[in-house]
Formats: sequence, structure tokens, C-alpha cells
Amino acid sequence: MTELAELTTFRVGGPAREFVTATDEDQLIRTVAAADDAGTPVLLIGGGSNLLIGDRGFDGLAIRIATTGDTSEVDSCSGAMVTVAAGESWDAFVARTVDRGWSGLEALSGIPGSAGATPIQNVGAYGAEVAQTIARVRTYDRQQKKITTFTGAECDFSYRHSRFKAHPGRWVVLSVTFQLPLGELSAPVRYRELADRLGVEIGCRAPAPAVRTAVLALRGGKGMVLDADDHDTWSAGSFFTNPIVEASVAASLPDSAPRFPQTDGRVKLSAAWLIQNAGFDKGYGNSAASLSTKHVLALTNRGNAAAKDLLDLARQVRAGVEDRWGIRLVNEPVIIGEEL
Repeated sequence: MTELAELTTFRVGGPAREFVTATDEDQLIRTVAAADDAGTPVLLIGGGSNLLIGDRGFDGLAIRIATTGDTSEVDSCSGAMVTVAAGESWDAFVARTVDRGWSGLEALSGIPGSAGATPIQNVGAYGAEVAQTIARVRTYDRQQKKITTFTGAECDFSYRHSRFKAHPGRWVVLSVTFQLPLGELSAPVRYRELADRLGVEIGCRAPAPAVRTAVLALRGGKGMVLDADDHDTWSAGSFFTNPIVEASVAASLPDSAPRFPQTDGRVKLSAAWLIQNAGFDKGYGNSAASLSTKHVLALTNRGNAAAKDLLDLARQVRAGVEDRWGIRLVNEPVIIGEEL
């Protein structure tokens, strides 16, 4: 049996009954198809940055997706169409796009995990989402047993959501194609904290390398850049998504609560504000599992935690926020073998 803890950024989780590392696309498809034909449960693991695996592990086949590389076609009019393998390190890929003079992904620097995971939950940060630049997602459809490619519009992207998340496990992402503008300037800066760091106004552009540097610094200050020596990064990043609520619910909160109006009339709230103002400060918890000492949205393994410790803490925070504000937080990481 292979212990799965070492394959996740939480560094918790029991063993898998079977384990395979798929290093090319054909092997990945064959392995998944064979398991499906045999009725064997499958757990797909990329960078392991969005997984909380229970202490009992996984009674099935765990497949680590380790496909790598990217290819590109560059045109002065349409920009760069760059296709990246699902198992490629996301941040390494972002760094390459910035180095090559392609903009659009720089605000998504420092996010751990693999490229293939990004369309599943429409990964985003600092005012950017992958939905803004994804042109195509190539997948293996486990239900139809065939390769299917979706355009960006067909992915049904919304906040931390997609058609792939709506139907978990059906599609195995094989590669993602991004359409990126050419040039040294970034996409418009849409996030106040980042704009202030760069010394620009909201909606303005800045050199893409400078945006990447600023984002890495901001994320590092919040314990959101992986560092084996920093237990604040032994986490899955933000554990809870920012809730989107009816306008009447948002209006019931104190004036100090951040509000982000949505196009459908609802309002996005700050999960971090709700947590902190429900009485949970940075570092809340115990010697096994606690909120990050740098950011209350991250649940962290202090070095000797089990999955149970992290889940107990998550339940306590969720219950505290619901008791104080009447809002139930939703976890962002996928939880395997347990219920929150």
C-alpha cells in the first residue's frame, strides 16, 4: 500500500489499496479505463493541493497524474495558444508564460497544484480566474469512454465552479489550452490589495513580471506559497470559499463586512472576515491543527496532525460562523473518505 499523505500539501491521509503514477496521456487513459471496467474506485491526484484524504485512506486505485510539458502556437493577432499537460506544475507553467512575454496568468502565480486541476474549480486569485483565458479543455469522458474537448464557454465556469466540478469524476482532464495576449504588460489589475502593492489604480496594467513578483510576495506573507519548513503552508490554501448570498443577508451584516456585488444581484462576502469576526483568530487551534498564523482562511497541519484533527477544526469554525452570522461556509478542498 502507498501512503497518500506524502502526495498532498496537507500531509495527512491513509494508504491507497493500489497506486499508479501515469507519466503520459495514453497510460493515464488506459489505467482509468481498466479500473472502470473492473469496477475499481479511482482517486486522481495531481499536485495534491486541494485534497484532504481521510486517515483510513482510499480503498481503490490512486492515480498520480504526472504528465508534463506544453506546446504553443503564437500569432501576432490571436496571441499565444498554449496547451499544457494536466500534470504540469501550475506555478512553473505560469512562470514560463511570463518569461515568454505572454500575459493573463501572472496574477495566478504561486498557486500550488497541477495545471489540470485549474479548470475543475475555476482557480482564481487577486481578481483573476483561469476562466478568463481558457480556450479549450481536453478530457477523457469516463461515462462515454472517449476523448472530449470543451471550449471555454462549454465549461460552464462560475465562481470556483465548472461543469467538471458539477459532475465529479466523470471527466479526466488531459490538457488545458490557454489563449494569452502577447506583451510585457499584465491583464488589468482587478484587486485592490494587488493594485496598492504595485502602485497602480484598479483597472490599470503593470509589467507582468512585476505583477508576478508582487503576487508571490503577497501570497508568501499569508503562508500561501509552499515551503516545507513553514507549517503555515502545510495546508490546502483557503479552506472555505467566499459565500455568495442574497442581498438581504449581506445587508444584515455590520458595515465593516466586505461586500462584493455580483451581476445577478447577490453579494459575495469575505469568508476570512466572517471567520475572524466569529471569534477565530490567526493561530486558533492546538498543537496538531490550527488556523494559519498568517491567514485565518487556511487550516494547517502543525507537523503531527491527522486528517481527523483538521476536520474537527473545520467543523468547529464552520459551526461558529453559522452560529454567529447564520451563514454556512462551504469547503473548497475535496474531502476523501470522510464527511465534513
